[in-house]
Amino acid sequence: MFTLILPHSTPSRIFETLRRHEGFHTVRRSNPNFAIAASLAFAIFLWGGNNTGTKWLVQSWPPVVTGSTRFICAGLLLAGLLRWTNLFGPSAPITADTRRRLWLRGGLTLAAYIVCFNWALRFTSASHVALYLGASPVWALLWEERPAKSLRSLRLYGAAALALAGVITLFWPALHNAKTSLPGEALGLIGSVLWTVYGRESRALGNLLPGADVAAQTMWRAGILLIPLAVVETIMSPVMPCTMAMLGVQLYCVVAGGVVAFGIWTNSLRHWPASRVLLFNNLIPLSTMTWAHFCLGEPVTQTFWIAMSLIVAGVILGQSDLLLRPKRICPPE
Repeated sequence: MFTLILPHSTPSRIFETLRRHEGFHTVRRSNPNFAIAASLAFAIFLWGGNNTGTKWLVQSWPPVVTGSTRFICAGLLLAGLLRWTNLFGPSAPITADTRRRLWLRGGLTLAAYIVCFNWALRFTSASHVALYLGASPVWALLWEERPAKSLRSLRLYGAAALALAGVITLFWPALHNAKTSLPGEALGLIGSVLWTVYGRESRALGNLLPGADVAAQTMWRAGILLIPLAVVETIMSPVMPCTMAMLGVQLYCVVAGGVVAFGIWTNSLRHWPASRVLLFNNLIPLSTMTWAHFCLGEPVTQTFWIAMSLIVAGVILGQSDLLLRPKRICPPE
């Protein structure tokens, strides 16, 4: 008996012919890459709703209170799933040194990031804040690569220049237009840099713990670190409306934007290299802009499209070695 593996697109009549031919058994080859890409696109969709929902909440709720409670709930929920289920793979024991790094590096950096992110959403549009975050892979490239006399260095710094041009395109109107919030744009830019720093800290902690553990442990620690600031915010603005709609949006951000989307993300990292998965970050501004336009009525400006084109071009150019890398062909068994 021989087994003949054919691609998924083989016409059905060929299968019929081979099935009638004695001595052959046909098997269709599945396409896991499509499923991974589709699940990542769904995670990007959920994160767009998360960013838009946060924008809506921080217009009424104190931004730090919103971030602190969300991180505590999402982090503890994810930690519980890691402990009592195998949805995200095996968990790992945490040493005293790792616990200290989770507090002082991962948790503290994530706390600083969410303060800037949520306050930026208070002052400026959700699509602008998401677009600043879209430039974070380029800041990581600049952090990791020093200038050198090589085509690689020229490409990387060319990518950084394109992304920087996109950031300036977004930021420039805030300097000359009274209707544009300079604090909001500045906080969005600072948040982009802090997200890059958190990514680097997570990567270092990833050598000690699985990725899901790093996210869970840093999230609830960041939420606890923000409690003093949240108390100050509550004292300064004691009136905090709380409706079923607001609680529903916060619950969506905890479960869908936190646990579900991150579960998809970590599952993708098991099958694809991290740099390939991170390319999907380029879709987050587009997803956020779509959600914000239809849910909050945010206008889609020409400036946004120009800035997004420049930033996406910079990120793609910076990752072009991955995109152009030839696929490995496995030898027949």
